[in-house]
Amino acid sequence: MAVRVEGKVFHLETKNSMYQMKADEYGVLRHLWYGNKTGSDMDYLLDYPDVGFAGNIYDADTCRTYSLNTLPLEYGTAGVGDYRVPAVSITHMDGSNALDLRYVDYRITKGKYAIPGLPAVYAEEAEAETLEIILKDTATDIYVILKYGILEEYDVITRSVVVENRGEQAVTLQRVHSLCLDFPYGDWEWIHFHGRHAMERQPERQEVFHGIQESSSMRGMSSHQQNPAILLCEKGCTETSGFCIGAVFMYSGSFQTQVEKDQLNQTRIVMGIHPDTFSWRLEGQDSFYAPEVILSCSGTGMGQLSRQFHRIIREHVCRGNYKLTERPVLINNWEATYFDFDDEKLLNIAKEAARLGVDMMVMDDGWFGKRDDDYSGLGDWYVNEKKLRGGLVKLVEQVNALGMKFGIWFEPEMVSEDSDLYRAHPDWAIQIPGRKPMRGRSQLLLDMTREEVRDYLYQVISAVLNSANVEYVKWDMNRSISDWYSAALSADRQGEMPHRYVLGLYELLERLTHDYPNVLFEGCSGGGGRFDAGMLYYCPQIWCSDDTDAYERTKIQYGTSFFYPISAVGSHVSAVPNHQTGRMTPIETRAVTAMAGSFGYELDLNTLSQEEKDAVAEQITRFKEYGPLIHNGDYYRLSNPMKDKLAAWAFVARDQSRVLIQGMIFRTEANMLRYPLRLQGLAPEKRYRLEGTEQVYTGAALMEAGILLPRSWGDYIPVEMLFTEL
Repeated sequence: MAVRVEGKVFHLETKNSMYQMKADEYGVLRHLWYGNKTGSDMDYLLDYPDVGFAGNIYDADTCRTYSLNTLPLEYGTAGVGDYRVPAVSITHMDGSNALDLRYVDYRITKGKYAIPGLPAVYAEEAEAETLEIILKDTATDIYVILKYGILEEYDVITRSVVVENRGEQAVTLQRVHSLCLDFPYGDWEWIHFHGRHAMERQPERQEVFHGIQESSSMRGMSSHQQNPAILLCEKGCTETSGFCIGAVFMYSGSFQTQVEKDQLNQTRIVMGIHPDTFSWRLEGQDSFYAPEVILSCSGTGMGQLSRQFHRIIREHVCRGNYKLTERPVLINNWEATYFDFDDEKLLNIAKEAARLGVDMMVMDDGWFGKRDDDYSGLGDWYVNEKKLRGGLVKLVEQVNALGMKFGIWFEPEMVSEDSDLYRAHPDWAIQIPGRKPMRGRSQLLLDMTREEVRDYLYQVISAVLNSANVEYVKWDMNRSISDWYSAALSADRQGEMPHRYVLGLYELLERLTHDYPNVLFEGCSGGGGRFDAGMLYYCPQIWCSDDTDAYERTKIQYGTSFFYPISAVGSHVSAVPNHQTGRMTPIETRAVTAMAGSFGYELDLNTLSQEEKDAVAEQITRFKEYGPLIHNGDYYRLSNPMKDKLAAWAFVARDQSRVLIQGMIFRTEANMLRYPLRLQGLAPEKRYRLEGTEQVYTGAALMEAGILLPRSWGDYIPVEMLFTEL
């Protein structure tokens, strides 16, 4: 059993971890432990002194050692003496904001809970158990149900929260975080993943200091600037040793993660919807469902933790026909043509791509309405037949006749002021009455909280998908959200709009992915601006970054790999000089970097030399051979490109029979020894042959001493070595 209850002590166990909490004599749910299995009740650690000015609950009478401000709590609340960052905050009709939650009951069920209207980890009944702990406010009929999904074999525990108003008077929720996790002991560091457009998910490791540190977004999306995922690790934790915890928020809107070290050197993490862009009027007899957090820990370093997240996201978050299927090698015309194309130009790109072995042609921005630049056309999702003479059907049939699939780009959440849609429905755009709206990329946003907007988008997108054999959709979103206001909501509910926007987005995506199960949906937001587990529930891959420079991509993909599976990473070979950096890198280096993802090309293959075209054909052949190992194997980071002289990673077959090393040597150093790269994840006693040679090594030798990298000449030198068990 993954869940065991002894008295009022709750034991949640996965294959390698243990989570404990206890409803004490006052009904307060105290957190006891999250970490490696100990085989013991861990409440012996909770021995607290009388901490000056900490405050004591009334029930404790004269016991001044009992304080909500010092004890590790399972779900911290505001207004009742816990002065640390709260997980939940509420305003009652009388203006008070206290919430004193006490234990009422629990439920254990087979299988994994679902969340209405929100993405969540899913599992078969035999793969998971659900624990629900029911808490109630001491003075009102507000109930909080803490939900835990335990996937034992995956070493994963999910967290979610339901707030129920069983009374008659409405209350306002100011903050409902999905995760609250207290650690009474430990000298911690935390890693968050910051960035910007074209340089997303850069890991930054900091000591947890006294006070509050935060990673968050108020942009209406998870953002380029911060990612809704963090690591908490003990000092000295490395890829291969030490204890660490990871938390991933399964949500695509504004979020907040706070880490606080208190007066007693205790650490609290809270994670959830950002409270500065959230309030929710909860009527009597109504419920609010918070998004989910995926939680996992490792006692053997960050690499193992990453592999646990890769597996749970790939197998129990991603859905549809493509969640485990090898992805088609595609070519996208964006960097080849930008807006300047017609059917003839696209067909010329497709012909050469088909000849070289590409599986799919993707037509990017510019095919619809009046769209020759980024000032017009968004919202008018009908084919521009001046560009596509004969319409979409003719072009798709021509591409299919080449043996290739066809894909298409949409940006459904946006509208241009110069568009038929905006002229007909200016009220559908998000803007505050009496104020000029902020533009981003010269465009406005549609109000996704409105059913008529979502119905319109479903109709026009499905009309395109029904009109021709379209087998891929790139779903883009190219600006942050501001000017929050919806004419569909009353004044006292405007604070609900940011969350309702996300719910509307999810509702539309659910309809489309359900009705078009054979279409591969790829998420995108100016590249990696909405790369999160919530979007991966609908789109099993996401365009990793608009920066396609191979050198820069090693850093972006390195940060992405801490939580997200390689199969989810959209990555392409693009032209040189690179369109974002002007850097020149060899075509083989660009290919090796792009293979650490869902492989493709973003250039006009007709402009390449014959030698480069031959290289492309060979790369595609190689990727199709390696694809099952890359996407199904275990991923290992073998270097840190943020500080090392190279980027290197490896894919190891689950049965340890094959290992593929790939990477890039950034600079050649004169008069220097070759660099030995230590492998991970092999069977020490097995013997491995380096493909293309007669050289044989033991797994122990490859892991303890390493393999010498090839001698390099020049800059940005590709590395690729395949080892096969004898």
